[in-house]
Amino acid sequence: MDDLAGKVAFVTGGASGIGLALAQAFAGEGAKIVLADIEVGALEKAEESLRADGAEVIGVRCDVSDPESVKAAGARAVEAFEKIHILCNNAGVAPSGAMDETTPDDWNWCLGVNLMGVVHGCQSIVPLIKQHGEGGHVVNTASVAGLMALPTLGIYTATKYAVVGISETLRGELAPFDIGVSVLCPSFVKTQLNTSHRNRPAEYGPGEPDEFMTQILPTGTEPSVIAERVIRGIKRGDLYILPHPDLKAGFQARADEILAAFDLD
Repeated sequence: MDDLAGKVAFVTGGASGIGLALAQAFAGEGAKIVLADIEVGALEKAEESLRADGAEVIGVRCDVSDPESVKAAGARAVEAFEKIHILCNNAGVAPSGAMDETTPDDWNWCLGVNLMGVVHGCQSIVPLIKQHGEGGHVVNTASVAGLMALPTLGIYTATKYAVVGISETLRGELAPFDIGVSVLCPSFVKTQLNTSHRNRPAEYGPGEPDEFMTQILPTGTEPSVIAERVIRGIKRGDLYILPHPDLKAGFQARADEILAAFDLD
């Protein structure tokens, strides 16, 4: 997709962080934006800000863990803009804690958003991209934690490894439809991921901010930098979008350990 002007981008988790930065970047390319987010107040604020900057945008409340909510958001997008060309499965949460201290509720919440949110996006929005026959692109937001495990983030890591695998699978499945696939694997970015428990459903009990992430995220990369890298990745058709080259040595060490294990008897 060399030219994004006039295309329609559907972005989950679009009211803040990487999602909002993606929306702003797409708007800068002349695309129309569908902001899908569970936080109504933040969604309205983001929609107003984008519109004030001249973007064609609608905001739609969407709980990505609920397939009917995602389906309804897709229908609203088509009603407003007729087509969807780009899907960004970006919404995410990050419960933390040692694996043996996690609870079933922690797992159900994170799996529902980080993993099933991507699944629901693929099931409801990808068919809408296919049906117009103009091609498109899917961007799934994983994490550096989808390529190398991080202590105390076991649930998050499990979901992000799954998102990487889903993306690699989708690439082959969607190629015949001229739909590209990218998986975004950022490291620490200046977002509100550390306070994602603010949207944790009551039935899963209260959550707590991650202390380490609370300290490190303010020093992370600006979301706009990540979004600009995503735009370049879409235009090139990159499968992997790895915006932190300083982590290459860590990936290499993991790959070397795996390769070495093939030679062990």
